[in-house]
Amino acid sequence: MTQIPTFALRLSAIRARFGEPCAPAVAAALQSLSLSRAVLLATPGHAAQAQALATEIGPAVVAVLPMAQMHTPVEVTLQALPQVLGAQADALISLGGGSVTGLGKALALHTGLPHIAVPTTHAGSEVTGILGQTEAGRKTTQSDPHLQPQVVIYDPRLITSLPAALTVTSALNALAHAAEALYAPDRNPLTSTLALQGAQWLIAGLPKVLENLHDLEARANCQYGGFLCGLVLGQVGMGLHHKLCHTLGGSFGLPHSQTHAVLLAHTVAYNEAAVPDLLAPLAAVLRAKTAGQGLFAFAQALNAPQSLRALGLREADLDRAADLATQSPYPNPRPLEKPALRALLQAAWAGHPPHIRGYHG
Repeated sequence: MTQIPTFALRLSAIRARFGEPCAPAVAAALQSLSLSRAVLLATPGHAAQAQALATEIGPAVVAVLPMAQMHTPVEVTLQALPQVLGAQADALISLGGGSVTGLGKALALHTGLPHIAVPTTHAGSEVTGILGQTEAGRKTTQSDPHLQPQVVIYDPRLITSLPAALTVTSALNALAHAAEALYAPDRNPLTSTLALQGAQWLIAGLPKVLENLHDLEARANCQYGGFLCGLVLGQVGMGLHHKLCHTLGGSFGLPHSQTHAVLLAHTVAYNEAAVPDLLAPLAAVLRAKTAGQGLFAFAQALNAPQSLRALGLREADLDRAADLATQSPYPNPRPLEKPALRALLQAAWAGHPPHIRGYHG
């Protein structure tokens, strides 16, 4: 009997502009939405860049708030909120990576203001309705279509100054979205195609960027790859990899993209033991026998961080991390076996290659 494929598909409207110089693109987006009093968000380290962009955009930017912090702490959002309200803003502009995009989303949630995202890393959250926040040492996520920025602007000129190390880790963060999309329980043919396409653009583009950080074509190609990976992040549920990264970031303060870079090969190897067929296309793109091995070798070739120990995690914290990662259920193709997760974390902490047959307690 012929079997008819059955799947559900939901698409959110995405307005994105690629390759245009940032300031005129932002100004055009504001004008198209009839907005004239924008607050520009950034991190403290990018205050000068944000101020320069505000000056270039002109009087439509009424305030610059360089307040964003990693993992989007709720207390920072609450500090920024009265300043946004006091500026009588009618729009938010976020300039930066996932931390700044997160602050823009959180403020948009509180105020209902439209949000224009100008990403300067490959985090991908700018094209999702997902917000991750930290409060009292815990990172939680919520999904709401209204959290998705109204316009996203990708200007490769903005990221030529992105250091090689952060370029690599944020791109591996994006690759994690693609990898988990391939085995997500709510995957469909479109999300699997987008995931593989995103992976291909990043895997091909990253070595060229590292050869020349000012190669605008390679930078633009990686932006497009990150965009595709971000699209699938917003379409399907994420599993073990993202759960572990949120646990280590929210509860132990580890840096976000670097944690993704260290864990990715290990979490993929863990799940590959259960669904090798679903990850075989990614292994083929990496030209490796297994996706886990291929990701580890790729990260090594890019000089990415290799161990959680180097990121500041204590070995004494591994048991608690394994406990936290198994406390609440979430979709994953392989059962969450605490001894196996503890073995995974031990290998990632030490910087060892992922186990070729997955992990066992």
